[in-house]
Amino acid sequence: MNSTANPYFTRQKNESGESELRVEDSPLSELAERYGTPAYIYSKGAITYAYQSFSEAFASLPHQICVSVKACSNLSILSELAKLGAGFDVVSGGELERVVAAGGDPKKTVFAGVGKTDQEILYALELGIQLFNVESTAELYRIDELARERSLRAPVALRINPDVDAKTHAHINTGKDEHKFGIPLTQALDLYRHRENFEGIELLGLDCHIGSLITDLAVFELAFKKLAEVVGEIRSLGAELRYLDIGGGLGVSYTDAPGPSLDHYAAIVRQTVGSLGTTILFEPGRWIFANSALLLSKVLYTKETQTKRFVILDSGFNDLLRPILYSAYHEIEPVILESGVECEPTDIVGPVCETGDCFAKARPLPPMKSGDLVAIRSTGAYGFTMASNYNTRPRPPEILIEGAGARVVRARETVRELFQSELECLTK
Repeated sequence: MNSTANPYFTRQKNESGESELRVEDSPLSELAERYGTPAYIYSKGAITYAYQSFSEAFASLPHQICVSVKACSNLSILSELAKLGAGFDVVSGGELERVVAAGGDPKKTVFAGVGKTDQEILYALELGIQLFNVESTAELYRIDELARERSLRAPVALRINPDVDAKTHAHINTGKDEHKFGIPLTQALDLYRHRENFEGIELLGLDCHIGSLITDLAVFELAFKKLAEVVGEIRSLGAELRYLDIGGGLGVSYTDAPGPSLDHYAAIVRQTVGSLGTTILFEPGRWIFANSALLLSKVLYTKETQTKRFVILDSGFNDLLRPILYSAYHEIEPVILESGVECEPTDIVGPVCETGDCFAKARPLPPMKSGDLVAIRSTGAYGFTMASNYNTRPRPPEILIEGAGARVVRARETVRELFQSELECLTK
């Protein structure tokens, strides 16, 4: 789904005859009155549809979906996905604890990341996770040592670095040899060649993740072909390969333009690695979550200078970091639209004391006034999970919509909560 042609986010006429944006059957003006702004509003239907669509695209292959927790880590949302049969991809001990708290199965969970601590490794070993995706020889030796000390064998896939340019933003491009992720192919082959030296390790597979928000599917084809070649070389060493983790990264559309084709992506997977006789693991995050939510905001003030027209929202970059971090585009629209009103180029900014606190520049908007509601679309992935308390700003609540029903799945923080632990230290 793209950001605007989304059946879970639609416009209908309200009692005043105006066009009002809804999430499923819930008008946003009612949600703003009930829960305040800013607020993250999720559609359960959109999340479920995205997950099931992704799974169905690979129904002909042995596969497992390990949803990326870093994209959206709310416990209630993770719980809904666990009920659908999802596994999970985590990159910290904290995320692994979230999976357990949400009712997820550790045995369907893979643990990635270049800097796992001893405590995180031991916790994952105790839980019996499905796989460690190992990113360096030093990490492999450390996991081996910790597992042997406890008479355990750690299940491991080696994350290889195929030196493929994902042609995405530099901050989310991970598959080149200049990046910190993964093991060079020659090193990976050497580790498999000497696998008997690791008594605490069970080498079960390979992992490859080249980046995020990838729209050029040809780069997947190139990476997966390299991966298939490595599988052949490893098997020539007599090693077993049970799992092939091909990561995530499939892009979505943040506009009304169509995004990459899931069917085309699935065809590439089948043609390149589908006949290798392994269980294929996927780590989608953005594809599941991005277009499942919006950030509901309110206009605080409007301001005009000789050269600019500003709309100042109660949301800031502490609530949504993507525009300043990645120069990311999000559709921004008034919740209520009046017909026949002309739009003008407008800078849409937040209240944080930084020039970079800007969601969009010269974006066409109708005249706005204080109190008007604005929706920042496609914020379900890397929205709340990247939110901070900069400027001592409490993070927004998270609201999950199902039809006409709404429930708070994370309450709005209070300022007092932000420094409660400091107060306790102050009074000692």
